[in-house]
Amino acid sequence: MGRGPVNRDEVDRVLGRLRDERDRITSGLLELEAQQGYKLLKGAPLTGRTADRWAEIGDRMASMWRLFEAYGGVLGRAEEIRARRKRPDDDELTELERLLRGPSIELATSIPLEKRTLLGPSTERLSLDDVVARMTALYEKAARDIAEVDTAWSALLTRLDRAAGAARAVERMLESLGPDPEYDRVKGQLDGLRETVRTNPLSIGPAAFDGVDAALASLRSRLEEAVRVRAEYDQRLRRIEETIGLVRAAEDEAVLVRDRVLAKIASPVLPDLPDSSAALADRLAAMGAVPGRWTELAARVAQLEEASAGALEQARTTVATIAGLLERRDELRGRLDAYRAKAGRLGGAEDPELTDLYQRAYDLLWTSPCDLRRSTAALAEYQRAIGDRK
Repeated sequence: MGRGPVNRDEVDRVLGRLRDERDRITSGLLELEAQQGYKLLKGAPLTGRTADRWAEIGDRMASMWRLFEAYGGVLGRAEEIRARRKRPDDDELTELERLLRGPSIELATSIPLEKRTLLGPSTERLSLDDVVARMTALYEKAARDIAEVDTAWSALLTRLDRAAGAARAVERMLESLGPDPEYDRVKGQLDGLRETVRTNPLSIGPAAFDGVDAALASLRSRLEEAVRVRAEYDQRLRRIEETIGLVRAAEDEAVLVRDRVLAKIASPVLPDLPDSSAALADRLAAMGAVPGRWTELAARVAQLEEASAGALEQARTTVATIAGLLERRDELRGRLDAYRAKAGRLGGAEDPELTDLYQRAYDLLWTSPCDLRRSTAALAEYQRAIGDRK
């Protein structure tokens, strides 16, 4: 306050300022308690870190109200003395000066017991200005803590509302598609997060919802596929049946091609014959519309579609691999004819060595079963000999 009041006018000015200060402090404390974060903290069954923070906030709020009560008591006493007469006497002015400027508020000491001395003070005395300074520090810390909780709660509630909305959308789809175990798992996670948001929001951040959001998005995508499967069920089963028919035809072709290769190629290294059409047909026969279980059925349809397509690709690849041995023999025959024509252009048609090399390669390539390894070596020798004649 600076220099203490020494006359009636100065006392009145100080009292006016303190009354205004009291009103503003009252408004500030009430506004703090009216904040959404404070009301949420006060009404929630808190646990963990948030409960600890609320205990600290509660202690500060209680300290502020105790200080304010003491502040108001001293100010009220000063107002009472000032109201006794229009012109206070010297004793009254002295008492007013002590109340308004001096250490007029006595508080139980906040020094921890273990730090006190036997004769140390059990109370402390503060002036009104000291009390306001202490309340200001308590207010600022409490306001920051409440704002932190409010900010955390707001961010979490936004994510919780979004996840809850996605969960409700999934539930509506499940009403017609039937139950899904994955949703029960995700719903359990969401319920756990909801409880944490309610009781201990400072223990998690918005990123805690990332996994649930991703799982709900994936689940919704899968349910949308189940809806499509339900609408296209008969058509998709017919397409699977057609694909299995193509697999069976490719497997039959693989057997025929293999038999030809075994008859025409000596000691061929052949892949295993594909044999999945029968198993796929059994899976298709076992496929049936399961009332109320369309999510499960959609997965089975997708798996069978994938398996059928994969089996068809494998069967056709096997046919191409086996037939490739005959194509290799035919390729070598064509190259032999080309080399013979080249030898004729170089004047080697009557060359005994070239004739013998040609005949040896020819006999190997036109003999069944054909030895591809020896035929390839003979053709290469014939090619080199032609090159030497240039």
